[in-house]
Amino acid sequence: MSAGQFKPIPQIILELPPAEQQKLYDDALAIIRNLDWTDAAQLTALVMGNAALQQKLAAVLINYLSHELRAEIRYGE
Repeated sequence: MSAGQFKPIPQIILELPPAEQQKLYDDALAIIRNLDWTDAAQLTALVMGNAALQQKLAAVLINYLSHELRAEIRYGE
């Protein structure tokens, strides 16, 4: 990313090359792999109801963005 350029995280993910998207997916899947879910709605409910899972998934994303892309992360209000 260019210095001073802001992009929302969903846009950054969509613009990643497929191999990088797969790497991020694999890292997230390692966290949710052992959960009992059958569809996206059920997975969303499980994650939204579990603060520890939210923190682990956020850490995967933050780690990827800051280390792989060397992006500066700013938190909105």
